[in-house]
Amino acid sequence: MTAFPPIPDVIQDDFKLLRAARLQSQIPLLYLTLFLTIPTTIYGSSEGAPSIVRLGLPLVMGVACLFRFFSWMKKRNMAVDVATAGRMISAATWVSSTLAILCSAWCVVSWWSAPAETRIYYPMIMAMGSLATVYCLSTIRAATIINLAIGLLPISLLLLFTGNRMDLAAGTSLTVASAFLLRMIFQQHGQLVDLLLLQRQMRDLANTDPLTGLANRRAFDERLACEIAHARPDTSFSIALLDLDGFKPVNDRYGHAMGDRLLCEVGNRLQKACGDNGVVARLGGDEFAILLLPGSTIAPRNVADHLLSVLVPPYQLANHVIRVGASIGIANWPADGATAEALLEIADHSLYAAKAELAGNEPRADKTVRFGRERAA
Repeated sequence: MTAFPPIPDVIQDDFKLLRAARLQSQIPLLYLTLFLTIPTTIYGSSEGAPSIVRLGLPLVMGVACLFRFFSWMKKRNMAVDVATAGRMISAATWVSSTLAILCSAWCVVSWWSAPAETRIYYPMIMAMGSLATVYCLSTIRAATIINLAIGLLPISLLLLFTGNRMDLAAGTSLTVASAFLLRMIFQQHGQLVDLLLLQRQMRDLANTDPLTGLANRRAFDERLACEIAHARPDTSFSIALLDLDGFKPVNDRYGHAMGDRLLCEVGNRLQKACGDNGVVARLGGDEFAILLLPGSTIAPRNVADHLLSVLVPPYQLANHVIRVGASIGIANWPADGATAEALLEIADHSLYAAKAELAGNEPRADKTVRFGRERAA
């Protein structure tokens, strides 16, 4: 078991967004708090320290904290994508580390130049600032370690090796408290990872067909709505509704277990046929839906032939050779409709027209209307 286990790839983006949200809510208050301590820091600075340490470092820290406070306030309610979250995390790490260097330099020099009876106050001031910073950055392991190391390690080492019993006790307490805080932060980190993994699993279950592993009706509807919402005027894409022909006899002759295996094989073939060009979903029973994404290399006029051709070869299942056909209905955005309901209705009419043509009968209007109402609901 490694001390710093990596964040699983499947939740990398989720974890970045979580850390950015924590920073948005906590960092402004941290910078404001640090800024408000600057006057007392200047007032309590050791008179024996150089002016650059007594006045220069606190003033630089105060200006930096005030600037960062207003900068973060602008971002507080800002919608953040993954790339922006990464930049926010990186900026928070290096800015906090730079401020930690300034604070640590002020603390060490002030402690060294102060009278023996007042020295103990400087580690206390430094510890409060460092621990507050580490708490706010607790979801960023690198920032946590860097700030603890820069903020508390130098003054702790000084306290441990002065030879004074009270300094030794204070240095030991700082070291133990830092180790305990670090342990708690890493434990919290592991809990957050477990929580995000659980949320990911629940989200996958809610959007995945349990039999085939394909997207389900809900996931397909959401993806279609997303594509329409983000489509530009010059964008085009297609949807296809596919229904197997002759599937019921397979269930009747070989059993439902064999029918389930056949549905899985059909789903696999459709996924391979689409590749990165589209999203394949199982809507229920033996009905599938395919969303051919913008920029697909499959031309709209070739969608039906491309998808149906992969289903022609027979299926080898448990020493049985099974053949099954399919009917397909296509709708193109925006030519066939500007909404998801309109596209699905057109595709549905086209599907049942194809099935009726295959059977030599007229389309069943009642089934088409019923399907349309279900999709609208």
